[in-house]
Amino acid sequence: MISPKEMNTVTLAYMGDAVYEVFVRKHIMEKGLVKVDLLHKSAITYVRAKSQALALRCLMEGFLSEEEQSVGRRGRNHKVNASKKIKKNANPMEDKWATGFEAVIGYIYLTGNEERLREVIYKTFEIIESEEEKKL
Repeated sequence: MISPKEMNTVTLAYMGDAVYEVFVRKHIMEKGLVKVDLLHKSAITYVRAKSQALALRCLMEGFLSEEEQSVGRRGRNHKVNASKKIKKNANPMEDKWATGFEAVIGYIYLTGNEERLREVIYKTFEIIESEEEKKL
């Protein structure tokens, strides 16, 4: 298999999307939610492009390593081909930042550093939950 350092950022984002989704589902289930409609509504808070974009912006401010930041920038700046659909309810800039976020998650996962992956994802949850509390 090709090294994560050599992978296309869209490929990293593809993996990161799946990995992050599993962590989100587990996280909201641990909060005691059991009804599928409530699980889905809660998950949206974490997986929408706007939340992922916010998370990457905050994580880039000293939490991510230089290498992780580089992956995030590459993912964010990846040229989008015209056939790619923007995520539902996202503006193009949020979509780019969300792709960068997912690329970072995919990169860390594929490097096999499970401890770092948990650190970054749990910090992401803190960022998103803090933002949601401000809205209340």
